Amino acid sequence: MQALIVMGASVGGMEALSTIFSALPADFPAAILVVTHVGARKSLLPELLAKTSALPVRYAQDREPIRPGRILLAPPDLHMLVAITAGQATVELTRGPRENHTRPAIDPLFRSAAAALGPLVVGVILSGYLDDGTAGLQAIKACGGTVLVQDPEEAVAPSMPQSAIRNVAVDRRLPVAEIAPALLALVKDTAAPVADRTEAPAWIAVENRFARGVGNMEQLQKIATPSSFTCPECQGTLWELTDQQPQRFRCHTGHSFTAPILGELQHEKAEDAIWAAVRALQEKEQMFASLAAKATAWLHPGTASEYTQKARQAREQADLLKRMLLA
Repeated sequence: MQALIVMGASVGGMEALSTIFSALPADFPAAILVVTHVGARKSLLPELLAKTSALPVRYAQDREPIRPGRILLAPPDLHMLVAITAGQATVELTRGPRENHTRPAIDPLFRSAAAALGPLVVGVILSGYLDDGTAGLQAIKACGGTVLVQDPEEAVAPSMPQSAIRNVAVDRRLPVAEIAPALLALVKDTAAPVADRTEAPAWIAVENRFARGVGNMEQLQKIATPSSFTCPECQGTLWELTDQQPQRFRCHTGHSFTAPILGELQHEKAEDAIWAAVRALQEKEQMFASLAAKATAWLHPGTASEYTQKARQAREQADLLKRMLLA
């Protein structure tokens, strides 16, 4: 079987991908699978990247064979995985649980490729915020594959490459202009029978099941322990995955987060809750102001004064919360 290149990119990744693809020849002897954080939105990414590439670029199709000389992108709102079907590497598209608050996510592609093709996989992390892709690169290394990372110093968003360098035994850290030549050197004459693959570690196999939507609590218990945190996606209990750096969590329905991404989502939830409290206090102010006006009209000055005081308190509390948010 031929080598497989898997790439992950987010903010700033379009420029990096264009640079790499423009430097690859039309007879490049490996397939390239790419995940970018396009979310559920329609995207012109294939058309834009195809303008600079001698290789065909398009969205992947479910169950299609993975063949050399083509670039397949994960479609919006679908995880792209790698499977082996009758000895042939194939694409598997799934609406499995979001990972790191995104679908498609990078980690599911990298993990599934590592389990399917082991040392034949070359993983590449490009520009992007936070740390999606780090756990996937760890899986590639655990299965004998090779890891390349864009030099963070030239990345538009250096967080993803920096996380990879901190937490993975990266084989090469390269300026984006040197990645295409490195890939050409790596895939030249690279071929090995499937029998040469070593079995993926248990944690990779379990996490791949969750990406496919078939994981369960019993399997999660084998690789994680319960935490005190709740899933920001489904509000279920989060389990902390064993011996993972960066620290990672997964709920039994399958949502997965690194600790930094979980912290970002908790911040968003807290901010949403505070704005909801501001809205409730402003409505409370309006309600008591209305009651005060009616009490005044009905010649109940004591009651009107009480309602006016409550309206004032609600306004002061709302203003305090707004100042906290704006600060």
